[in-house]
Amino acid sequence: MANESNIAQAQWYVLHTYSGYENKVAQSIMKVVEYRKLQDQILEVQIPVEQVHEITDGKEKDVTRKIFPGYVLVKMIYTDEIAYHIRSIRGVTCFVGSSPTDPTPLTEKEVAALGVDLGQVIEVNVSVGDTVRIVGTAMDGFMGIVQSLNPEEGTCNVLVSMFGQETPTELSLSQVVKTD
Repeated sequence: MANESNIAQAQWYVLHTYSGYENKVAQSIMKVVEYRKLQDQILEVQIPVEQVHEITDGKEKDVTRKIFPGYVLVKMIYTDEIAYHIRSIRGVTCFVGSSPTDPTPLTEKEVAALGVDLGQVIEVNVSVGDTVRIVGTAMDGFMGIVQSLNPEEGTCNVLVSMFGQETPTELSLSQVVKTD
């Protein structure tokens, strides 16, 4: 368990990794901490992620997405020995900073900005003006043009052409599919 003095001295550093190696690097750092008993020097390892609610082709799914692909955050007390152990991990390219041997820790303001709760992000694959096909309603197969979007509520307003009449209709984002 880390003592209070080390917690106060520890700072957040950013590691650059090969893309797609973030999880492997984080796991390897934790193994180094365990095997070399560095719990007092390396306090935390994080890969910043966000939950995204995607709606694609009328199908909804929740996805965890890396906010900064290719980067891992490490809260640690920087020493040459610890830096050597971390840099020797497969997938780590370098510490981010003014030079490879002198990494720059994140400022308190930067750490606070990273700690902001991002909430859930909704990604929508339609925009205002897109032609869409309606699915999953009594209007299945009808075409319309998106007039407005409300991702927070998961709805959109579509101008639907029915029987020669333009009819504004509010639909769930999962009920519209963008046409090519």
